[in-house]
Amino acid sequence: MRQFTIPFLTVFCIAPAVSLADTIELGPRPAYLVSQMEESSLKQKLQSCIGQPAERTLFSIGHRGAPLQFPEHTEEGYRAGALMGAGILECDVTFTKDKELVCRHSQNDLHTTTDILVTELAGKCTAGFTPASGGAQASAECRTSDLTLDEFRALNGKMDSANKNAQSIDAYMKGTAPWRTELYGKTGTLMTHKESIALFKELGAKFTPELKAPKVAMPFDGFTQADYAQKLIDDYKAMDIPPADVFAQSFNLDDVLYWIENEPEFGQQAVFLDGRRNLDPLDPATFEPSMAELKEMGVNYIAPPLFVLLTVEDGEIVPSPYAKAAKSAGLNIITWTLERSGPLHEGGGWYYQTVGDVIDSDGKMLEVVDVLATDVGVTGIFSDWPATTSFYASCMGLE
Repeated sequence: MRQFTIPFLTVFCIAPAVSLADTIELGPRPAYLVSQMEESSLKQKLQSCIGQPAERTLFSIGHRGAPLQFPEHTEEGYRAGALMGAGILECDVTFTKDKELVCRHSQNDLHTTTDILVTELAGKCTAGFTPASGGAQASAECRTSDLTLDEFRALNGKMDSANKNAQSIDAYMKGTAPWRTELYGKTGTLMTHKESIALFKELGAKFTPELKAPKVAMPFDGFTQADYAQKLIDDYKAMDIPPADVFAQSFNLDDVLYWIENEPEFGQQAVFLDGRRNLDPLDPATFEPSMAELKEMGVNYIAPPLFVLLTVEDGEIVPSPYAKAAKSAGLNIITWTLERSGPLHEGGGWYYQTVGDVIDSDGKMLEVVDVLATDVGVTGIFSDWPATTSFYASCMGLE
């Protein structure tokens, strides 16, 4: 038998350090959405990009993180959104009993977005759990302002849901929509606003905090609305974040005007979230204040829900009069929220209400994105699953 002597080799494998900001993974969903599209030049273009490297883009905004599958406003959800290429991440901002800023979609959503009802802190809720009875739905109300920051930190995030027909707390907490998932629903690390700033910076993303409307009477223990709006900005200043990287948002136009007047460097990118319920996107006469008036006030960014920007003409999705008026006035347009409606085979629901007649499959989702980007000219789209918008933006070379 012949013997072979192999000299001893010492091999050093030195891999270059990879920044979290450089890592993007889109997963299979973009390819699935493309596969559901009808044949068109758009489909051909998108097909050519499947499997190609994606870029982080400001067009892709992580709405509350990645809440299609991860508990919203949690570290895990934010990391997922950044991994999918979101160039901007959102912390909805509210405050605790001791007036510390934290990331929650609403001041009174702890009963649906955390495990508070099964902890000893449930006794501090504004209203405890009441089971469904006699036609009345099950209910509870737990506010961040019911808790100190230390108490808030003791909670775990969960998928935002509630079973309104529940007879028990356990059943009440299990209302997640069937098109979402509980696969990652047990690991929700809650975050303060400052912690979100540090994390987003680490992940290579910019910032879009939303000042949420208080559910308590203001001033709250001497804490005024102006104090609240200023405190949000002060967190970025304290952490040396360039104003150009921050897109502060509010549905309250007075908050936006406060930033424009008192923090002009931040105010020039402040976003007016347009949730006016009396507004008809097809009738400019209902735009009060008008787009031109908003621009004169110093507003540069407006953000309505996506259906407000769209209508149907001759069976095709086209920009609405609202979209045309905003663009004509020189306003930058952002919109919300993609991937929040579940499967689109039945019209897409609330977010697609002006174009629901032509929404009949998931394949329409990227068609809607294309109209918003190409014809409306939005600068960004909030998504519950940023891979979808990141894929489109990377394929089309958007910033």
